[in-house]
Amino acid sequence: MSRPTGRVLTLLELLQSGGTRTMAELADRLGVDGRTVRRYVDQLVDLGIPIEAVRGRYGGYRLGRGYRLPPLMLNDDEALAVLLGLIAGRRTGLATAAGTASETAAAKIRRVLPERLTRGLDTVLESLAFTKPSGEPVTPDAEILLTIADAVRHHRPVSIRYTDRDGRRSDRTLHPYGIVNHSGRWYVTGADPSIGENRTFRLDRVTDARTLPGSFEVPAGPDPAQRVLSGFATASYRYEVTLRIHGTVEQIRARLPASLASVAEIAATTGQAVVAETSPTAGQDPAAERWLRVELRAERLDWLPALLAALDRPFVIERPGELRDLVVALADRLASHARRT
Repeated sequence: MSRPTGRVLTLLELLQSGGTRTMAELADRLGVDGRTVRRYVDQLVDLGIPIEAVRGRYGGYRLGRGYRLPPLMLNDDEALAVLLGLIAGRRTGLATAAGTASETAAAKIRRVLPERLTRGLDTVLESLAFTKPSGEPVTPDAEILLTIADAVRHHRPVSIRYTDRDGRRSDRTLHPYGIVNHSGRWYVTGADPSIGENRTFRLDRVTDARTLPGSFEVPAGPDPAQRVLSGFATASYRYEVTLRIHGTVEQIRARLPASLASVAEIAATTGQAVVAETSPTAGQDPAAERWLRVELRAERLDWLPALLAALDRPFVIERPGELRDLVVALADRLASHARRT
């Protein structure tokens, strides 16, 4: 295959992967200049492949909507890898489309696998177990997922129609920083320019998404996954719990993950707290045990006494007072059981 022909096929493969590819990106991936990229695009258009030119700062080329890809050719290893990925994604809550879509896709691949590979796949599946996701897996709409992912990649604002957990519907503008899968659910996190605050939304509750004109700059700071986890830890709940625990960050995180609680240093002179994971006290050994402030929010308190007992570290309850009563009650019950034995 001649090099120009190979580059044309590579260009088609890049465009088939979805989204808009900038002229600079295509030229870099193909190892040619912009004029040559345009010539390759013209060759694909002459073959009847609909390629759209996108103007603007982040403009480039993309494959026309609705274009059906030619038959996909996979070797044995590739087909087996795709099939295992579909099965694992469905069972662990990573599917991005309705369950029937992944099931029918898997069935189509199984039908064309050689018998020896089918037997090998069945052997793997019989010996493979999946842990249950902590939340009920919920799949987002594929078109909405792709629209928001494209906006994340090109730093473009989006307009979304959202239904919150109380059933209230609203139209919002979002500067999306990233998409995160956590415990079987998909989230988009970013800034709401109307209120100047960071927000996180469940993608399965988004019923419509449209890319808006313009662009935005992603600020420095935590990555999208950290933003989602910290958002869970600071969400509004019935109780606000503040503790002082003597130990290391690793010991506390073993029982209180970042999605549940924040952990901060306690400055000896001011009593103020600074985030322990990112700003340790100068000269402080990260593995050294010291007093750390832990804050979390919860709808119920009855699960916390047992967790604190399992942590097995000295602690002080700053608030709420109800938690102290529950800890004392648990200690009395344990002591009573021990005496009875």
